[in-house]
Amino acid sequence: MAEGTVDYYAMVEEAWQLSDAARDYVKNAGREVDNAELWDKVFAPSPLIDHERTRAEGGQPMAKIFFKNPYGLQYRADHKDWIPFRHGALDPAYLQVI
Repeated sequence: MAEGTVDYYAMVEEAWQLSDAARDYVKNAGREVDNAELWDKVFAPSPLIDHERTRAEGGQPMAKIFFKNPYGLQYRADHKDWIPFRHGALDPAYLQVI
């Protein structure tokens, strides 16, 4: 990508990678893992996370994790997993029609 452009696709891929890391953590634990443990071990250490916004708006118990970019992860209780969601506006100047 050209300098100064925004790669929204890469941002979504990063969200999926963090989602996969959480899924792998639970699988490898071989036991019930609560979202507080996932926060401490998987999500909080990530440089993607907007800690302040997540603490303020993530819910109790935590159901949304906000990234510093327009994406984040939301918890699906029925599937017991985290999936990407968009919480911020995208700049149309950076969107490409395929």
